[in-house]
Amino acid sequence: MYSEKVMDHFNNPRNVGEIEDASGVGTVGNAKCGDIMRMYLDIDDNGVIQDCKFKTFGCGAAVATSSMATELVKGKTVEEALQVTNKAVMEALDGLPPVKVHCSLLAEEAIHAALWDYAEKHGIKIEGLEKPVNDISEKEEEEEDEY
Repeated sequence: MYSEKVMDHFNNPRNVGEIEDASGVGTVGNAKCGDIMRMYLDIDDNGVIQDCKFKTFGCGAAVATSSMATELVKGKTVEEALQVTNKAVMEALDGLPPVKVHCSLLAEEAIHAALWDYAEKHGIKIEGLEKPVNDISEKEEEEEDEY
């Protein structure tokens, strides 16, 4: 059912925890399944993500997608991190079962929410970044229609 990579990131999640005085923090959830994901970003003066941590309350797929998402954005610029999609997270994990696709969407939205917080704190606009939603269940329905 789950790929080896999903199981590895679930059993040995990377970057769990919080970043004190984070440059940006984003929290998103899914009312339908109860998953809640919080992403912390430490961004340097050049707009490069030096560190990324997460705290997730949810299923194994939610933990695995959070873990993978942090790995995908570390070392990237803010603009590059914005390009990390739920599909990229799923591909990096060698896929997810259809009923768990929403977990990858949660990871994407958590990155966007943390980037939004960073932009708000620094009074900047990140091209292409939209105000995040707190509950992704509506976006999830749109996403499922694409599969």
